[in-house]
Amino acid sequence: MKKKYLVYMVQVHSNFRRAELESLADLYQLEIDFSSYRDDSPFFVVELEDDKAASDWIKRSILSRAIYEYWGEGDNLHELHESIRGQPFYEKYKSDNRTKTFKFEFESYRGSSKANRVKQIESFSYVEFQGKIDMKRPQEIFTVIEEYEPISDNLPGTVPIKLFFGRLIQCSDRAAVEKYDLKKRPYKGTTSFEAELSLVSANIAQVKPGSIMYDPFSGTGSFLCSGGHYGALVIGSDIDGRMIRGKGAQHNISTNFEMYGDSARFLNVLTMDFTHNALRRTLVIDTILCDPPYGIREGIKVLGAKNPERFIGKENVEIDGTKAFARRDYIPTKKPYSLDALLDDLLQYASERLPVGGRLAFWMPTANDENIETIVPLHSNLELRYNCVQEFNKWSRRLLVYINRGSEYSGNENIGQKRSQANFRDRYFSHFN
Repeated sequence: MKKKYLVYMVQVHSNFRRAELESLADLYQLEIDFSSYRDDSPFFVVELEDDKAASDWIKRSILSRAIYEYWGEGDNLHELHESIRGQPFYEKYKSDNRTKTFKFEFESYRGSSKANRVKQIESFSYVEFQGKIDMKRPQEIFTVIEEYEPISDNLPGTVPIKLFFGRLIQCSDRAAVEKYDLKKRPYKGTTSFEAELSLVSANIAQVKPGSIMYDPFSGTGSFLCSGGHYGALVIGSDIDGRMIRGKGAQHNISTNFEMYGDSARFLNVLTMDFTHNALRRTLVIDTILCDPPYGIREGIKVLGAKNPERFIGKENVEIDGTKAFARRDYIPTKKPYSLDALLDDLLQYASERLPVGGRLAFWMPTANDENIETIVPLHSNLELRYNCVQEFNKWSRRLLVYINRGSEYSGNENIGQKRSQANFRDRYFSHFN
């Protein structure tokens, strides 16, 4: 018989929460009914086989706080106690925890109680716990979670409108947001991706321990750090060698991994144009996770000449007896490239290199003021699983997540199609006017 559990989530990035929870459930092969899930609530009651399933599901979640064995709920303390006593599993839960050491905790959402906490704890005397109270290392932690209705945008509520009670099963991985905070990172840049959504992206992409994750536009390595955190062996590439080299021996991508204690998971980063990819075809890539260049700081470039005729006959130029292109200080020519073409290349690469069931996840910018439907890149062998949107003022960015279904799958495709009539970089610098 399945047990009830309460998931307590953070009320931020709600467009991404369900995708993360679904992806983690799929990763651990858990069947979960999401019919009662609501974007506007941080509480989600589910049924799971046992505590291990609950722990596996939430232990690496970023947009959750914790999961609890569900004991009851009510609109006030009296109703909460009645709910607990009326649960079919009440006597068993009492018996299972009667002699264990324990402590009580209180969590508040959108408010703060002025009630006497000691008196509230004493009101649970009917559960007849006989174990000792241990505030430092208890065997069990019992939690009262209070939901409030704020008085205004600036004033939190003082009287709870809902109370839940449960036994703590597993805290989430939310502490990783603080650990990977860009402010604490020795090497970062102006385009380094924020820690929270970088970790969420890795979860939705199902980055797995011992697998290989590739970021073809690694920059300063934000997604590589997230992949390493979840146990993957990570490899990256970037056309800009300055990003790869960093700012000296103490400020580069590898020093980030050293600080986080994940150096063994950092394979390497390569100065490489993704559209002229040099990774051997026999290298198994389990996950591709990246933030392709939007072309904001400078237009998107790939290797090649904008005017090839200017270079006819110059391929044999030598300097000090060495071919110019073979010297370490040689800077190859680059030509402009469109974001649409780059994303087409990315989807095609994923269809060829990911195993069946492998995931491609990347971020794509869109302008919010265009009176046209956003055209998401599609490939016939890739299933678009998630399209999560982060809204800014006049533009947004989408996390697009695809699953490689193989050559037998025949989905919709729009490869080669121009998806926007306006250049995103031009729109960005004109403030989308």
